[in-house]
Amino acid sequence: MAEKKTAAKKPASKADLKAQPRLKALYDKELKAKLQKELGLKNINQVPELKKVIVSSGVGKKREDKKYTETVETTIAKITGQAPTSRLAKKSIATFKIRKGMGAPVGYLTTLRNDKMYEFVDRLINIALPHVRDFHGVSANAFDKQGNYNLGLKEQTVFPEITFEDAAVLHGLEVTFIIKNGSKEGSTKLLELFGMPFEKKGDK
Repeated sequence: MAEKKTAAKKPASKADLKAQPRLKALYDKELKAKLQKELGLKNINQVPELKKVIVSSGVGKKREDKKYTETVETTIAKITGQAPTSRLAKKSIATFKIRKGMGAPVGYLTTLRNDKMYEFVDRLINIALPHVRDFHGVSANAFDKQGNYNLGLKEQTVFPEITFEDAAVLHGLEVTFIIKNGSKEGSTKLLELFGMPFEKKGDK
């Protein structure tokens, strides 16, 4: 009796083997439909969606301080997993003795998308923000007209990736959430569902 041939299984691709980031999977499976219902949207394509996150830090008067600028660059690389790019001055600022396009960088930034973006946001909300001193929540008034959100952090030390040596020079960070189909209401609900701890009215 001839043996029955079985079809060879197709090897799993790297994309199949790699699990989605927790927040990405949560958004696709639950939050997107929930937002559509809560916002009363007829089309699922109108639902607010996180498109990219920009992590940046200006160096200002310390642009000539090599240790300071190297610390800023190292911080962004460590907490995002991407090497940042330097920013040159777009205009002259006499007070800081900065000329447009001058050689020394005035800041560093990196842009996160897709999986790295969701992984960073998850760590920011659930690990970094709870380590902010005297934390009472983030401002709910930092949205622009398009529904994008800006979050400022005074120190980089709230991220677990930052070592004792990295913390020898303290500096701030700015995290900008670029949201597709955003609005003050829709973007707020999206970030709230991700777990963003907005400051309650009456809190100081």
